[in-house]
Amino acid sequence: MKQFTTKRVLVTGGAGFLGSHLCDRLVADGHDVLCVDNFFTGSKVNISQLIDRPGFELMRHDVTFPLYVEVDEIYNMACPASPIHYQHDPVQTTKTSVHGAINMLGLAKRVGAKILQASTSEVYGDPSVHPQVEEYWGNVNPIGLRSCYDEGKRCAETLFFDYYRQHRLRIKVARIFNTYGPRMHPNDGRVVSNFIVQALQSEPITIYGDGSQTRAFCYVDDMIEAFLLLMKSPDPVTGPINIGNPGEFTMLELAEAVLEITNSKSRIVRQPLPVDDPRQRRPDIEKAQQLLGWTPKVPLKEGLARTVEYFDKLISAPKKAVRVASLPGGDARAVARA
Repeated sequence: MKQFTTKRVLVTGGAGFLGSHLCDRLVADGHDVLCVDNFFTGSKVNISQLIDRPGFELMRHDVTFPLYVEVDEIYNMACPASPIHYQHDPVQTTKTSVHGAINMLGLAKRVGAKILQASTSEVYGDPSVHPQVEEYWGNVNPIGLRSCYDEGKRCAETLFFDYYRQHRLRIKVARIFNTYGPRMHPNDGRVVSNFIVQALQSEPITIYGDGSQTRAFCYVDDMIEAFLLLMKSPDPVTGPINIGNPGEFTMLELAEAVLEITNSKSRIVRQPLPVDDPRQRRPDIEKAQQLLGWTPKVPLKEGLARTVEYFDKLISAPKKAVRVASLPGGDARAVARA
């Protein structure tokens, strides 16, 4: 009966942080998975455990170009997600969100596939409504340094709903709030990875501003579960649906939690707040709870402990097994030595 239950699933950005965890889960559930990535921020290390698994296939491809494959479902995860990476080449970031959405929607239309868009809480910008509900239109600077990502994702959502209305495509749109866990990029500039790496290396922990700005952190396993539930939901459930943990923490509280878990003696230092950095971010997840039956389960300290364990092994790995490779613009990522 496997032929009737196995789905052919395409995951763009499948070698990235979230994409690789999604590929893990889909393969474990018995599906045939095509992982597509151009490896700008993704890494083969993230999906090395899947390379020899039956039903898993890896393709190097940039979603800004059309793709011709036969699949039943598409998870469109491709796009740099950290400010360091998406601001390195803002034009390409916008193209990845917009052209990538057009190409994946075109593919879904051709083959009749159901498609999920990994959108973001960044569509809310620096919100004046708190917590953020899906009906809120946001407060985004359209010409700021972050707008290549924020507006690119907003345009992708527009395209998804236009394809839904015009072509009756089966779409799902998830607005992802801050997610953390193993396989985060060690130099992505995001707060969880920054704090953990700094603490483990006994370097000063950098807080931008006074540390009172807040975020809500969702562990990666909870996020992946929400993706699967959203994809399985009835066709009228299109979203957008907020996916995140409603527990809200200040940057100072997060730093103190990391120091406690790592038993680090790092001191906290403060630097100016980046331009357009949101001061508050917390999801209203009532729709996810009602429509998907989903609520995050992993508490922050438990998830941080798992993430610290991952980074501790990554940092202390023998140099012959792991090296640091520079991305364009001087950013770095851990990759396996050939």
